[in-house]
Amino acid sequence: MRALVTRAGADTPVLTDVEPAPLGPADLRVRVIAAAVNPIDVFLATEQGRAVFGLRGETGLGSDLTGTVIEAGAQVDEFVAGDRIAALDRDPAAPSRAHAESIVVAAAAAARVPVGLDPVAAASLPLNALAAQQGLTVLGPADGRTLLVTGAAGAVGGYAVALASRAGWRVTGLARTGDADFLSNAGAEKVVTELRGPQYDVVLDAAALQNDAIPAVRDGGVYVGYPGQSVEAVRQIQIRPVITQPDGAALGELLQLAADGLLQLRTAGTVSLADAAVAYAKVANGGQRGRWLLVP
Repeated sequence: MRALVTRAGADTPVLTDVEPAPLGPADLRVRVIAAAVNPIDVFLATEQGRAVFGLRGETGLGSDLTGTVIEAGAQVDEFVAGDRIAALDRDPAAPSRAHAESIVVAAAAAARVPVGLDPVAAASLPLNALAAQQGLTVLGPADGRTLLVTGAAGAVGGYAVALASRAGWRVTGLARTGDADFLSNAGAEKVVTELRGPQYDVVLDAAALQNDAIPAVRDGGVYVGYPGQSVEAVRQIQIRPVITQPDGAALGELLQLAADGLLQLRTAGTVSLADAAVAYAKVANGGQRGRWLLVP
């Protein structure tokens, strides 16, 4: 089958033929409908990314996808061939991953795509919505607290604003003025274009501003950051790092929110695997509102 891989000596993804992964008893073999291109994919396609993650030989690319179940492992009861699912893969060392014609994923990492939800657009959701949801989960109940989301109009930030407002947070989004309508519709009480502080109980740093975001957190507040972020704990601020994990049950709930119109799926464009370099270049240049998707 065809798959995008990262290999030594290349700083861009390479389309090649690979052997399909073996199917484990708790796994699903899935024919990919669409897969999102995230910044982590662009990074892993480079020599620097390979070195940081300690990758050797050819390894696959792509984390989140939608697809059709081809085959279910012997221990899988909840899915059958023909089911349309979404899933998140988090094994950067696997020989092939979501940017391929098919993939093997753990059934526990998958959820059915609700009827009526576009299965192509739904591929933009798993990694970013789970990152937002898990970042909020570490904070416990809102209890009327104030929350600043950096990069609020971005992929993770947009979901964080919507989920936090539904959970009772008093949300402020840090974004461009042109994104104010989107953030207001997502539930933000305020939109700001620069950091001021300290004034927020929590900063969820979807934009990875790191130490530049800390001044906005009140004394004794909380900073939520994502992998690769290194911040200095000052003024009794609690640092809560989040490493996004696959979670089929939570993913199912997020997909249903999207089907109900409570989470907005945003796509920037779609290209084939053969034209993946276009999507990778767009993501590398930043400033996208929505995810680029690969459609095998």
